[in-house]
Amino acid sequence: MSKDVQLHIGGSFDDLEKRVADAWHRAEKGEAVSEDHLTFVNWDALSQTMTTKRLELLRHLRRHPQASIAALARSLGRDYRRVHEDVEILSKAGLIEHDASGLHAGYDEIRTTIAL
Repeated sequence: MSKDVQLHIGGSFDDLEKRVADAWHRAEKGEAVSEDHLTFVNWDALSQTMTTKRLELLRHLRRHPQASIAALARSLGRDYRRVHEDVEILSKAGLIEHDASGLHAGYDEIRTTIAL
């Protein structure tokens, strides 16, 4: 089964409230609700987080989980310090998991909604 994350750029607190209420009501009806959402306040916040190199890193990590940041840097042929910085930023955004078995990018797809 694929796992997706829904990225929201902009929007209001009301939009967030509607998403939560909708999921809550579906759960109350007995539906299985498993959704991952990530919201950026604006385009600049997203573009500072999701650079071309970080998207490349996510794609690589999705296909090839790594035991460590050092292993990921070697696998990508990139400088350890830069990869470490990218992993930290993507982890804080919730796009990379770092656990006892290593680094994982658990999403098959990132869907984006941009509020106008």
